[in-house]
This record gives sequence, C-alpha cells and structure tokens, in this order.
Amino acid sequence: MATVTFKNDIVCNLAGNEINVGDTAPVTTVVNCDPMLQDEQIGGTGKVQLVVAVPSLDTGVCDAETRRFNAEAASLEGVEVITVSMDLPFASARWCGAAGIENLKVCSDFRNKDFANAYGVLLADGPLAGITARVIFVIGKDGKVSYKQVVPEITTEPNYEEAIAAAKAAL
Repeated sequence: MATVTFKNDIVCNLAGNEINVGDTAPVTTVVNCDPMLQDEQIGGTGKVQLVVAVPSLDTGVCDAETRRFNAEAASLEGVEVITVSMDLPFASARWCGAAGIENLKVCSDFRNKDFANAYGVLLADGPLAGITARVIFVIGKDGKVSYKQVVPEITTEPNYEEAIAAAKAAL
C-alpha cells in the first residue's frame, strides 16, 4: 500500500487500486464546478489528460498548485487539464472565480470517491482520511498512464516542470 506523510511525521496510507505508469487509466466520473454539477470523465481514449489530485483548494499549497497548473495549461494546447479535489462544487466554483481559473477544469470527487478509489489516491487514515492525496497523472491518447507523481509530503510542492514535460510528450 502506498503512503504519503502529513506534517512530515504522520504516515497516511492510500486506499483503492494503485495505478502506475503503463496501466490503463480507469474511466471514472467526477463532478465539474463549471458547468455546475455536470459530470466530467477522467480516463478513456482519444485525448491527453493531465489530472491533478489535491485534498482541498482551500489550503495554501493546493491553491498555489492549482493556480500554477492553470497558468501552465494555457501553453498545453491539446491537453485537457483537470484538478480533482473533495471540495463541494459550489465551493470550488467560488474559489475558481476568486482565483481567476479559466484554463483548466476543476472537479470534485465528493459524491462517491470513484476517482480516488479507482486511482488509489484516497487517504485511508490519518487526520485527513477520506480526501485525496496530492498526485499527478498524465493519461495518453491510448488511455494508458504515461506519468505519475505522488507528492510524498502533503504540504510540499510537486515537480511542475516534470509533469508539464510529460503532458507535452504525450501529445
């Protein structure tokens, strides 16, 4: 079972089916915040997706990460960039409006945690149990995972350059 840490010393186990590079990306449905409450599909074939899982947009590090990927998404023509959290879509929509998010889709896995379970990114225990870990996936047009980055410490930044390069390589 994969793990991440919280505050550098609390080990949190990840639940669900661990998905790795080379695996077929499960097709799951999350809830978009714009258009409000519309289903959004993650996985499948025919398009490149950069999927960024975060616990909540209402934290400093997840806020910064989503803003950074929003800025990067403008240069990723042909890549669908999706941020997934456990925030309610209404809260996500308010956050997106305040943050000026317009280049990526912000979605929620609040209904049934399909994405978190199918991709093995659900925090199973610890103080944040029940929300998503910070993980980045690139899904190629063939429907396979071509890149995965688990951010091992929930409160640190990911390797943005590596993730963006992986998305461009998948085109």
